[in-house]
Amino acid sequence: MSSAPAGLRIAVVGAGSSGLLLSLILQRQGHRVSLFERSPRLRTEGCGILLVKSGVEAVAAAAIPGLLDDLLAGGHPVQRFVFRNLRGDLIDASPAEREADALPSLLIHRRAILDALWRHFDPAGFQGGRCLVSWSQSQEGVEAQFAEGPPWTGDLLIGADGVFSKVAALLRPERRLQYLGDRVWRGVVTDDTFCAGGDFFVYARGRGIYANFFDLGPDGEGNGRTHWGFFQEEELPDDRETRQRLLEEGVPAAALAKLPADAAAIIRATDPEGVVANWSFDIDPLPAFVAGRVALIGDAAHAMSSSQARGMTAGLEDAVALAAWLAPGSSATPELALQHYQQERLPVVHRYQERSRQVSHRTGRKRPPSRDSAGGPTA
Repeated sequence: MSSAPAGLRIAVVGAGSSGLLLSLILQRQGHRVSLFERSPRLRTEGCGILLVKSGVEAVAAAAIPGLLDDLLAGGHPVQRFVFRNLRGDLIDASPAEREADALPSLLIHRRAILDALWRHFDPAGFQGGRCLVSWSQSQEGVEAQFAEGPPWTGDLLIGADGVFSKVAALLRPERRLQYLGDRVWRGVVTDDTFCAGGDFFVYARGRGIYANFFDLGPDGEGNGRTHWGFFQEEELPDDRETRQRLLEEGVPAAALAKLPADAAAIIRATDPEGVVANWSFDIDPLPAFVAGRVALIGDAAHAMSSSQARGMTAGLEDAVALAAWLAPGSSATPELALQHYQQERLPVVHRYQERSRQVSHRTGRKRPPSRDSAGGPTA
C-alpha cells in the first residue's frame, strides 16, 4: 500500500469518533496533528449506538495498544433482535449472528466510544473553540481560517465535521442535505427491566420503524440503562425557527400513545435534559470527496440514514483507511495518498449509502422529490 512521509502537518476538523480516531492514528505515525473542534471541549453528549461488527473491527485494525479493550469494556454485545407491532404483539425474535472468535456488534453509549479514543490521544493536539470559517489550498499547502484564533497552515486538511460539514461546503459545492421524512428523538433512561441482557427491541408501524429500545448495560454506578429512539414521519418546516422550536419539544403525547403502555412509560420517565432531537437527513453519493490536499471522512463525505447502523462504522473505517495511506515508509506525495484513499473507499461507502436509502424508503421514510429539503444551504 502506498503511503506518505511522516511528519506532515495535518489539520482534522471535527472531533467526533471518525476525526478523533484518525487524529489518534496519525499522531502515532509521527504526523503533526491539529484536531479542531468548534466546541471548547470534546463533546460527549449523545445516546446509545449499535456499533456493528465492522465498526469494532475498524477500531481493532487501528492497532492502538489497549484501545480495543477499552471499547469492548465500554459496551456489551447485542444478543437478540425482537420485533413487535404497536400493540406489543411479537412479530419476530432472532439471536444476533456472531461467528466463533469474531468480534461482536456492540450496544454502547456514544460517550463511551469517545472516552475510549480520548484516553489514547495526546490532548496537546486538540484545539477547542475553533469554528472553521473557510479554507483554501495551493500547490504548497492548505490554509484554514477560524472564527476565533489564528489561521492554520499545513500540508493536508481533513473534514470530519459531520452532516453539516463546512469543509464539504467548499470542497463539493453541489452537496445538498436530503430530508428523509422523520423527526427523531433519542434518550437514555435509568432502567434494567424493560430490555436487558443485550436485547434490541423494534416497534414497527404500518410502514416502518416507529420506535426502538436497547439495553445499554450499567452506568458507572451500576445502574441499568435503556436507550430509546422514537421516529415520527412529518413534513419538514420551511423556516428554521419552526424547525428549532419543534426540536425543543418532547415526543407528542398523541404519537407516544400509539406505543404499548410499558414502552411509552420508558420514554416518559426520561429526564428531558437527556433527550436529543433532530431531523433526519442523508446526502446523495458524492462523485468525489478528495480534491488536492483536502479530503472528507465520515458523515461529511457520506451522511446516510440510521436504517443500517452504518454511519459511525463507515467513518471509523474511513479513518483507518486514510491513515494507512498516510503511514510512513513510501515516497508517495500527500495528494496521491488522498487519491488512493478515495479510490479505496468511494465504492464501499456508495454501497452503504444506496443500501441505507433503499431500506429507509422501504420501511416508510420519505423524501420530497424536487426541492432541497434542508432548506437551501449546502452543508
